[in-house]
Amino acid sequence: MIEQGWNFDNSYTRLPESMFSTLDPNPVRSPKLIIFNNSLAEYLGLNGNGLRSEEGVAVLSGNEIPEGSLPLAQAYAGHQFGGFTMLGDGRAMLIGEQVTPAGERVDIQLKGSGRTPYSRGGDGRAALGPMLREYIISEAMHALGIPSTRSLAVLTTGESIIRETELPGAILTRVAASHIRVGTFQYIANFGTEEDLRELADYTLKRHFPDIKEDENRYLSLLQEVIKRQASLIAKWQLVGFIHGVMNTDNMTISGEKIDYGPCAFMDTYDPETVFSSIDIKGRYAYGNQPYMAGWNLARFAESLLPLLHDDEEQALELAQDAISDFSMLYHRHWLAGMREKLGIFNEEKQDESLIEYLLSMMKKYRADYTNTFRALTFDKLEDTVFFGTEEFEQWYKLWQERLDRQEESRDSSQQLMRNSNPAVIPRNHRVEEALEAAEKQGDYSVMEQLLDVLSNPYAHSPDQADYSKPPEPSTQPYQTYCGT
Repeated sequence: MIEQGWNFDNSYTRLPESMFSTLDPNPVRSPKLIIFNNSLAEYLGLNGNGLRSEEGVAVLSGNEIPEGSLPLAQAYAGHQFGGFTMLGDGRAMLIGEQVTPAGERVDIQLKGSGRTPYSRGGDGRAALGPMLREYIISEAMHALGIPSTRSLAVLTTGESIIRETELPGAILTRVAASHIRVGTFQYIANFGTEEDLRELADYTLKRHFPDIKEDENRYLSLLQEVIKRQASLIAKWQLVGFIHGVMNTDNMTISGEKIDYGPCAFMDTYDPETVFSSIDIKGRYAYGNQPYMAGWNLARFAESLLPLLHDDEEQALELAQDAISDFSMLYHRHWLAGMREKLGIFNEEKQDESLIEYLLSMMKKYRADYTNTFRALTFDKLEDTVFFGTEEFEQWYKLWQERLDRQEESRDSSQQLMRNSNPAVIPRNHRVEEALEAAEKQGDYSVMEQLLDVLSNPYAHSPDQADYSKPPEPSTQPYQTYCGT
């Protein structure tokens, strides 16, 4: 047997038993490895050859449990489109926490691995398309420099699953700093004891925020640090035009990583009201609403922590409100700094925000491609913008050039800053769909592999990325994405 390199610990099992359910594996008929992330495996201290072997595929399919693993499904709750409900890992199994050669601890989860006590009548399985979609976009997010869960492997199960039609089954191996969510705290706050809540908070501090565990009010510090991480994360989404699609509280991690890649997508034409998710009928999670919904979710996290913030209920509420009130300021600071970088601006001036809003208003009015507009500005290809030649653009461009002239840094330095801040490519929705269709209908994974290669270095601005930077052909049918991961 080839050594696979697992180095498991199972610290989550030392939390109150109500927070998880241990599981027996749900075997699949004939697992086959479709795609494997060699560089991530190496980083995790895993043996790629071992995991690609028959024995390794058996582990990644849930057919065999490796030494040191204690499989479990996590319990959590959450507000889904504003309504609170009991949830949990309905089709995922945490096989263990891998301790990497660098001493980091990450969750290894099999997604689509079968029924759990939290399946709520579902089959616990996943289809190939959504699992490949998560692999593509999560790895693209990582390459863009955005904290995200990652994907180690996707394999087919040799079995079909029934959704609207019969689809090939698949399992994704997901890697996360942890799967502790806002919804995890909501679950304990609603269904557990105060001591359970304290145990979860202390565990989270030890795992993700060890530097603040000795703070005078460590639970307030926990709230503040989560707010800081989420403010930075959401700003990064907005800066690249990413739309989550289901920003429910169970899809917001305490670690500050993006999680869940169901109906997510990247915006082509700039419009703050852009919605892709088929179930987001009222636009609750539209692109422009994401910062507000993040604040709303964090308020639910703060509510869960109230018993730990202070013995006096009123003082606890005041501490929570003060912390939450910082989110908008922190988010705006990150977003504004990022937009300055996208325009090659190094220092700060009061009128910068009006310069940025002027540009965005033009982009909305003329239905400009978000990514390609900044790319054209980066390389001074003004004729590639849809508003080139308009009086509005000439006025804005003059203001921008004057702004650049008022800073000490050279134009070459500004362009390099813009190159590093404006991706040449994003996972264009039509390109992702093209890759998924080839994989699902033809068994051709080369289209996806080429796409992954192009997306692996989005700031390279290399010639081979040119075709992948093109927006889709005009269509009368709006692009829609669906839950299913």
